[in-house]
Amino acid sequence: MSEAGTEREKKSAASAKAHTRGNNTQQSSSSGYLKTILLVSFVGALAWVYLSIQPPPAKIVGSPGGAAVTSPRIKLRDGRHLAYKEFGIPRDEAKFKIIFIHGFDSCMHDSPFAHFLSPALVEELKIYTVSFDRPGYGESDPNLNGSPRSIALDIEELSDGLGLGPKFYLFGHSMGGEITWACLNYIPHRLAGAVLVAPGINYWWRNLPGDVTSEAFSLMYPADQWAIRVAHYVPWLTYWWNTQKWFSFCNAIAGNPIIFSRQDMEILSKLGFVNPNRAYTRQQGDYVSLHRDLNVGFSSWGFSPLDLQDPFQNKNGSVHVWQGDEDKFVPVKLQRCIVSKLPWIRYHEISGSGHLLLFAEGMTDKILTSLLIGEEEVVTEGRKSSI
Repeated sequence: MSEAGTEREKKSAASAKAHTRGNNTQQSSSSGYLKTILLVSFVGALAWVYLSIQPPPAKIVGSPGGAAVTSPRIKLRDGRHLAYKEFGIPRDEAKFKIIFIHGFDSCMHDSPFAHFLSPALVEELKIYTVSFDRPGYGESDPNLNGSPRSIALDIEELSDGLGLGPKFYLFGHSMGGEITWACLNYIPHRLAGAVLVAPGINYWWRNLPGDVTSEAFSLMYPADQWAIRVAHYVPWLTYWWNTQKWFSFCNAIAGNPIIFSRQDMEILSKLGFVNPNRAYTRQQGDYVSLHRDLNVGFSSWGFSPLDLQDPFQNKNGSVHVWQGDEDKFVPVKLQRCIVSKLPWIRYHEISGSGHLLLFAEGMTDKILTSLLIGEEEVVTEGRKSSI
């Protein structure tokens, strides 16, 4: 072979190697770009997910960006404030002093006493009542570390701050009734008596029979089942779940009327289907009021109401539970199960009534009268009760 031919072959081989290296470099570069794009996309997606599940900052009342403080408040030991509203006989003249605990998506202005309690009964029995905004609602500061125990201690501090004396009565409605169980556990020595009206139920309380609990849970609308599951199992997703647009979320938050019974709808009709306090109730943000309330109510409690002992074994007080048998929020069968484990509870089941039985004509007077001055015992379906 000639030298010229050999030289051409060498140049051709060198060119081929260079071409191959160029292709490899281009492929390596393209692969590197793709990996970078995928990594950036993944990090961006994580950042989007993280931001989407973070609740916005609370609009704390009395602070820049928050509403003005318009109600009297007491300052708690940890620096938070509780707003309150008084009604009835002046506290230093009253014979009976009652603290009202409002329910979910409600506030101190939703107390039934100002509009549904007979003035004659207030004067006759010398009744003083105080309602308050639970943490995060209305004008009470949020408590991001709140628990059943902390709200019970808040109520004790409220009583002490107002000078209500060594003992007081509790009146809790809906989730306020659920909180009343916490007070019976953590501050029973401060109570003169208590009434729970349609009290909420935590489906994860210890010693609830599994079959009855499952049956009751299955009667709920799927949107509410999922809202409660999220609050219990993944509470850090509660804000996202109840603000996303892909699935139905909590009917109570959405204001869906399907959750009300026939009697509830009649009561709402008389009230004009208007909640004049909704804006006030949620003014610090849905997360610190509604979503935190769900998280606390359906968290893993440190005790079960089914294990409670009678706080009035010397008969110097009583605990009452009132329940409508058509309540679509709180299953009556599960409520019966709970009180059947607590023979010291005076159980009142009202036929044809729903979750808003408290606001039915004459019921506020009847409930308070039974708590404060007692009543005759009669036998009703499945249980000795009182009316």
